[in-house]
Amino acid sequence: MAFNNSQRFYPETRMRRMRADDFSRRLMRENTLTPDDLIYPVFVIEGQNETEIVPSMPGVERMSIDLLVKEAKELVSLGVPAVALFPVTPLDAKSEFAEEAYNPDGLAQRTVKALKDACPELGVITDVALDPFTTHGQDGIIDENGYVLNDRTVDTLVQQALSHAEAGADVVAPSDMMDGRIGSIRDELESNGHVNTRIMSYAAKYASAYYGPFRDAVGSAGNLGKGNKFNYQMDPANSDEALHEVAMDLAEGADMVMVKPGMPYLDIVRRVKDELSAPTFVYQVSGEYAMHMAAFQNGWLDEKSVMMESLIAFKRAGADGVLTYFAKRAAQLMNE
Repeated sequence: MAFNNSQRFYPETRMRRMRADDFSRRLMRENTLTPDDLIYPVFVIEGQNETEIVPSMPGVERMSIDLLVKEAKELVSLGVPAVALFPVTPLDAKSEFAEEAYNPDGLAQRTVKALKDACPELGVITDVALDPFTTHGQDGIIDENGYVLNDRTVDTLVQQALSHAEAGADVVAPSDMMDGRIGSIRDELESNGHVNTRIMSYAAKYASAYYGPFRDAVGSAGNLGKGNKFNYQMDPANSDEALHEVAMDLAEGADMVMVKPGMPYLDIVRRVKDELSAPTFVYQVSGEYAMHMAAFQNGWLDEKSVMMESLIAFKRAGADGVLTYFAKRAAQLMNE
């Protein structure tokens, strides 16, 4: 912020003056949070009237399609605009080449159809990645040395994205970090008439240690074992590289971009929004949620105030929206 020599300081200017009353604090508030800013990640399982708790994510449950539809109706009533869908693939459906990822009768595809039939106004975002479907837990097809093959993986991701679009998904969200997958998916969607299917690219996805509870939730942690994703997800030490990644995905046809994780990477959110001016989203990931919940349950932090403060931080950093496991709880608070 620049100051000129003619500007007067204390006591003529008292910064606390505008903070003295609620009305003036509200009038000068720079960022606001509403349910419109929230996307709710949900986990779906096979079965009927089935739920499973996720021990590392207190308050989060995997749900069968019928129960998820009920949840979706409540989200619509709260004003939450979209859900991000993550299927939990049974072990017997996983394979080396992830064929289940593009099965038109797969769990994700059936869930999309059920959600759009029940709540056509709710945006449905699908995860385009292979880790829930591979026996090795990697996000792609591997060679004999365990290295993820980029172009071979992209071919499968294209099939997966198309199957989601044909099921009725509003947004496909490639989270795999393969090079060139956005352009290939965009071409396939266009050539098959899905011109309004949006792409939300996980464009700056870091090889973070904050993803552990999520991998438990989708059942890929055991498959990955002691493996890692360093050769395709980004180095947490890098910032400039994120701008290259995001710019390339936008050039290939991404409509929205994602930074993941969230709070440890607010600087990346700010740079992406300032330098590229594209619709920018951020994922408050499972590890962030788990840490908050542990503090809440131990009485170390106040749940309501800290939850809302964490979400407004994303807006202040420049995010247009936030994927967060707190979405339903936050929307309920905002509707009170």
